[in-house]
Amino acid sequence: MSATESTRGRVALTRGIVALLIFAGFSALLILFVPEDFYPWIKALHIIAVIAWMAGLLYLPRLFVYHSEAAVGSEKSETFKIMERRLLRAIINPAMIATWSFGLWLAWKVFAFQGSWLHAKITLVLLLSGLHGYLSKGVRTFAQDRNTKSTKHWRIVNEVPTVLMILIVILVVVKPF
Repeated sequence: MSATESTRGRVALTRGIVALLIFAGFSALLILFVPEDFYPWIKALHIIAVIAWMAGLLYLPRLFVYHSEAAVGSEKSETFKIMERRLLRAIINPAMIATWSFGLWLAWKVFAFQGSWLHAKITLVLLLSGLHGYLSKGVRTFAQDRNTKSTKHWRIVNEVPTVLMILIVILVVVKPF
């Protein structure tokens, strides 16, 4: 990596951290000081964040499938590294923070953390967050050219967010228990 690329990387990281801090502060203010009649806006922001988070969680393992097929050190591999890092930092991480922030506000203010369906949903979202962590580790592993997982592994991992999303939506809409 050249000095210019390194500097650009640090600047991008700094911008990402500042953006996350601003968003986290904004989210905290909304969670603490939003009037009750702001519910539809919080709900809309939560849904938007969930869509962005899910889009990233569905796309990142697909990138890993293609990346695992690319030769280490090739131009294709280096391009995938950039795509994966940017996807994680610019979309997936902020979307997860927003999803949790607005979702916890809704669980607290609207449902008072009551309902077995809500507890099951939160458990599944915790599993989704664990997958997020696993994929974050994958980004670091690929960045270091140390991936040992097969294309088949990443194809299977690519299905996990879909299954979790289906279960979560059923719990929210149907509230079966």
